[in-house]
Amino acid sequence: MRIIYTIPLFLLFSCGSSKEKADLLVHNATIYTVDSSFSTAAAMAIKDGKVLETGSNEALLAKYEAKDTLDAGGKSIYPGFIDAHAHFYSYGLGLQTANLTGTDSWQAIIDTLRSFSQSHPDGWLIGRGWDQNDWTEKEFPDNEALNTLFPDRPVLLSRIDGHAAIANNKALTMAGLKPGATITGGSIEVHNGKLTGILVDNAIELVGSLIPSPSSQQAKQGLLDAQQRCFAMGLTTIDDCGLHYSITELIDSLQKSGELKMRLYVMLSDGKQNFDYLFAKGPIKTDRLHINGFKVYADGALGSRGACLLKPYSDKPNWSGFLLSEPAHFDSVAKILYDKNFQMCTHAIGDSGNRTILHTYAKYLQGKNDRRWRIEHAQVVNKEDFALFGQYSIIPSVQPTHATSDMYWAEQRLGPERVRGAYAFNDLLKQNGWIPLGTDFPVEDISPFKTFFAAVIRKDAKGWPANGYQTENALTREAAIRGMTIWAARSNFEEKEKGSLEKGKLADFILLSDDLMKAEEGNLLKVKVERTYVNGEKVFGL
Repeated sequence: MRIIYTIPLFLLFSCGSSKEKADLLVHNATIYTVDSSFSTAAAMAIKDGKVLETGSNEALLAKYEAKDTLDAGGKSIYPGFIDAHAHFYSYGLGLQTANLTGTDSWQAIIDTLRSFSQSHPDGWLIGRGWDQNDWTEKEFPDNEALNTLFPDRPVLLSRIDGHAAIANNKALTMAGLKPGATITGGSIEVHNGKLTGILVDNAIELVGSLIPSPSSQQAKQGLLDAQQRCFAMGLTTIDDCGLHYSITELIDSLQKSGELKMRLYVMLSDGKQNFDYLFAKGPIKTDRLHINGFKVYADGALGSRGACLLKPYSDKPNWSGFLLSEPAHFDSVAKILYDKNFQMCTHAIGDSGNRTILHTYAKYLQGKNDRRWRIEHAQVVNKEDFALFGQYSIIPSVQPTHATSDMYWAEQRLGPERVRGAYAFNDLLKQNGWIPLGTDFPVEDISPFKTFFAAVIRKDAKGWPANGYQTENALTREAAIRGMTIWAARSNFEEKEKGSLEKGKLADFILLSDDLMKAEEGNLLKVKVERTYVNGEKVFGL
């Protein structure tokens, strides 16, 4: 007698085809999802550039069949870092000019320029990154050495914060500048009846406007060079603060061609051409480019004493800095942006600059709201003004490494009482319950790990000061990670699509050599990015 065994049809059809399809399956990891409960997962499935699911190794390996897999080897994975305040395009262009960052004297700058000019013998000689506060002689230099070395070649060297510069006489002559010249929102320094070459804030543009615009190839190369370095640092979205609309059209074309994969949230510069452009088009939103607001400048920088203070500088009596425009200008911009529903993002450093903008915003926001108008830097805030951030839902967008760069001399500028309201990240966090973090590169280092270290440890990369700087305003590790991911996304109205690794969100993530949430203090700045993914595509790493 022959026995016939039958197999149910559902078993036949299910064999080999029961698993759901994915493009990438990550497993054996510690994945910080940065969801509302800051939960972790061991595995993540990705398809079409988005997260399908996070969960345990066992569950996801059993559920999904993927074209590619990534065994993380037990290492940590975070959402791609979002830099809420930087200058991506300027950084890229700066890679093609003389790098003066870290120079410890005026003579070191002269030596750098002498060498740089030999390999770049023609046209304007441009450099950026000097900081007189890093020198033994902490005063602004004069341009005599530049005049001797480059009598027939125009030179313009920007201070690290971009709020002061030094030009040689050739450049000053081309600009038609003479002793006694004045400008609103800036200064043209004179000593013993002669121009020193020092230009502060709005005065810089008198010379800078003469520099030929970069060629399209230079602009393209700058963007691509910046992208490469940012991906290596785990940055997957950059807020580029203050661009002309023409640059955004180049960015868009490079993104559409696939050459530029970086996601950019762009603030257009305060100017009629940019207003007309965006008002005509409305907010611009593609999968990698978002333009929804404008960058406005209230005052200058603390290092160059251009920041506008309520009372004079402690180290320069009778000088309080200045606003870069009349208050009426800020009011007119606020009104039109409020009426047209665009985001207003204003640079404000000094306590007077911050107060001016806070009150201007308050006039139109009129209480709690979801406009997410931002104050970029919010660096020195009077104790009476902190509550205005929360009262009017104004977002302080801060850069923690400013604190650890400025702490060597900030008290000299501000005095012991006023400095307590400076770099007060935790006090600012309390106002709305969230705070976006950035670097302000190339003003500061591009590294988000230095951002994290400065926010949490409140020391610089040298480990100074031993006990930390004004540690009552340190952020927790969780808050710092949120500030570099989901809160930064929220400041851009993008928290529903990025900033955390949750179902349906963009698969922008990084694999790190060590875990930022667990690493010892001494190892935090040794953490490296091993891989960076955008849209589930590897854009950096082996």
